[in-house]
Amino acid sequence: MKEHIAELIGAAIDSLKQQEILPADLSPRIMVENTKDKAHGDFATNIALMLAKPAGCAPRDLAQKLVDALPQSSNVTQVDIAGPGFINFFASAATITAVVGDVLAQKDAFGLSKAGGNQKIQVEFVSANPTGPLHVGHGRGAAYGATVSDFLAAAGFDVHREYYVNDAGRQMDILATSVWLRYLEANGVAFDFPSNGYKGGYILDISKKVQDQFTDTLIRDAADVFAGVPADEPKGGDKEAHIDGLIAQAKALLGAETYEQVFDIALEDIRGDIEQDLGEFGVQYQEWFSERSLTRGGDVETALKKLTDAGHIYVENGAQWFRSTAFGDDKDRCVVRDNGMTTYFASDIAYMHNKFERGYDKLLYVFGADHHGYLPRLKAVCQALGCPLEKLDFRLVQFAILYRGSERVQMSTRSGSFVTLRELRGEVGNDAARFFYVSRKSDQHMDFDLDLAKSQSKDNPVYYIQYAHARVCSVMRKLAENSWSFDQAAGLAALEKLDSDYEKDLMVALARYPEVLENCALNYEPHVMAQFLKDLASDFHTWYNALKVLEEDAEIRNARLALSEAVRQVLANGLGLLGVSAPEEM
Repeated sequence: MKEHIAELIGAAIDSLKQQEILPADLSPRIMVENTKDKAHGDFATNIALMLAKPAGCAPRDLAQKLVDALPQSSNVTQVDIAGPGFINFFASAATITAVVGDVLAQKDAFGLSKAGGNQKIQVEFVSANPTGPLHVGHGRGAAYGATVSDFLAAAGFDVHREYYVNDAGRQMDILATSVWLRYLEANGVAFDFPSNGYKGGYILDISKKVQDQFTDTLIRDAADVFAGVPADEPKGGDKEAHIDGLIAQAKALLGAETYEQVFDIALEDIRGDIEQDLGEFGVQYQEWFSERSLTRGGDVETALKKLTDAGHIYVENGAQWFRSTAFGDDKDRCVVRDNGMTTYFASDIAYMHNKFERGYDKLLYVFGADHHGYLPRLKAVCQALGCPLEKLDFRLVQFAILYRGSERVQMSTRSGSFVTLRELRGEVGNDAARFFYVSRKSDQHMDFDLDLAKSQSKDNPVYYIQYAHARVCSVMRKLAENSWSFDQAAGLAALEKLDSDYEKDLMVALARYPEVLENCALNYEPHVMAQFLKDLASDFHTWYNALKVLEEDAEIRNARLALSEAVRQVLANGLGLLGVSAPEEM
């Protein structure tokens, strides 16, 4: 209906151009919005206020000229001018009720859009280091990335969901060394565990797998393990130098091949656990992309050569630097250290180059808010690689903060003192976790209220929305108890008999769903759908409590059942996009 009204206004503007009331080269964006007050009709536009200056007349005068020039439409029963020049449109009853038939005919497909034009978009999200289980902070990025991906697919994009596995670099070496050290402890070797090692219970579990594969063949004396290693922080030393020394000793004492086997046991255990955890959370990927593959496949070398040939790499003090300040970054970035080792950032460059080589039209990076500093340097890489910046999008996701009562739960992957995503899901369920995570704008701070998420009350939005869906299902089951059946065709034919404000509000809300879906996709804002579903459920509960659905009058009963079924379908569609179930009983 908004598109139809915009077309009517466009025709009126063309008419005023021909009359030379408006400039011939004028090409305004026509905005049509739902009204908040029923007294002001169903839809409104501020186009007269926007065009008053180029028209050289008062907004209300221009509004009247536009109204006079509007083509006739059976979908519009009345047009008014309000305030300083707003134009309000009243939709016909048939136009308002038509959405019910559309929903019941299209079912799961109602609201789907072709706005994306089948453009290929790659969405990278979560990508947490495989050094431990996912915690509740990672869960928000997972829910957000998965939901945005599903919205994009529903809006006609060709979506590729990807997890970038950071399976190379120092953090993974700390993990592998921590596992080996726990293996040594389990075999009776006594020493002080490094303060900068990974200490979670999962490290002990992985060390048992090393024990199963290697038995006692990897045991080394503590004196050999700590020979020449700088002192740890508790003993007045440097914890970073201490763990780096232990990594070097592990590689030397085990040999490159055996060390890599221990490394891979740790990596695959945690990566497999992450994949299972996310899968159980309803988060699936088309690809788990290995950082190590960039080096082994020559992608890092290829990307750096491309930047070098283009003059974007220079050498200083034996190291190679990317001239990112030329593209607005606050400092240049090292890509190859003076010892010849490439940096994490070199892998980031290669990964972006690899993405563009795969032919994506758009790249969406979903980062934790602590990665905000990455944006300028990645934008610099994009430009240096010769790719347009408009192909690049970023969304920052604030970590959720978990509260038990009034006490905040502290989290640290190294210490192992954290609440895992799996534990959260076990406590509140997937539905509550998925909904709560995306119920606020991604860059807004979020406190996760465990008590609210588990409550069965109207204050819990998940319960409230699901209860509306289950309530419709319950009504349909009650039909049989009265020896009635639902005649959909008769219900659709009688929809204009539903003339209460409650019913009109419901139908107007249903008609907004396709627009909400498309906007959620194009703006990467699933929280808007969460709010829409809360409002729709509220309108439904209000109507249900005010009027009797199972009326004795067959026409009214079938019409209200048709409306109920349309509400149920839209609730199910919207919940599905949010990764939340739509139960038939509660």
